[in-house]
Amino acid sequence: MTTKLKQDVTFFEALKWASLCIKDKNIETDEVQFLLLNQMNWDLTTLLRNYRTKMTVKEREEFINNVNRLINGEPAQYIIGKTYFYGYPIKVDQNVLIPRPETEELVEWILADYSKQPLKVLDIGTGSGAIAISLKKQRPDWQITASDISTDALKVAKSNAQLNGVKINFVESDLLAKFAGKKFDVIVSNPPYIAYDEKRLMDQDVIDYEPQLALFAKHEGLFIYERLAKEAGNYLTDSGSLYLEIGFHQGQSVIKLLEDSYKTADTILRQDLAGHDRMIKMDLKENNNGN
Repeated sequence: MTTKLKQDVTFFEALKWASLCIKDKNIETDEVQFLLLNQMNWDLTTLLRNYRTKMTVKEREEFINNVNRLINGEPAQYIIGKTYFYGYPIKVDQNVLIPRPETEELVEWILADYSKQPLKVLDIGTGSGAIAISLKKQRPDWQITASDISTDALKVAKSNAQLNGVKINFVESDLLAKFAGKKFDVIVSNPPYIAYDEKRLMDQDVIDYEPQLALFAKHEGLFIYERLAKEAGNYLTDSGSLYLEIGFHQGQSVIKLLEDSYKTADTILRQDLAGHDRMIKMDLKENNNGN
């Protein structure tokens, strides 16, 4: 790909050039617009007003560099260092996954189930903090704790909490190891769930740039669910609920894990907007392990 772009260029011409550069590269056109909007810290209206404005040399060189990085496979969100989740700005780097739109549906499910009554909520494997922050922004009275095994991920999550002006209790923990004696009304987790043998089917940019620790799990991707099925009930209140994001083919396997451990619990499998099995809720009727 050539990086040749004339010196005297408008923002409109730069976008047109970038769109030609990504043609046949399996990159969506809106990704170059995302790069430019965030580089300039503009909204779409401001961009439209500046379509015929000439770029400075610095602006032009930065845009060329960013487009080249995009074509070389780096996700646009990592290039800019930011994305949006549930309408809120979320900083991202290669220590955390880029939050996906499907996970917004998990947040929406929790918010729909509970109005404004005070709750104690635990977000396990918080990563960038996107789930915890969105819940806190929507329900300021909830006491929200977010945990992760990665100290680097927690640094990003703490930065995002500060960016969004919310107070969240962050804990470095391997799942529930640091929560002995504590009970939560809601536990939510979007854990690693990709089987290692599925790596060959994944997009190369995900493999190259997103943290492996947050992507892959043993036992055909079920390892974390196996642990949560054994442990989560001990950390839920008697009427507590567990919400999980899952891989699209894991629904029945995860439900079986939960129902084998909690004989009296109710489990619900929900699809995402694309029609794929994506989320599971377990309502704990009795806080007793069924084994």
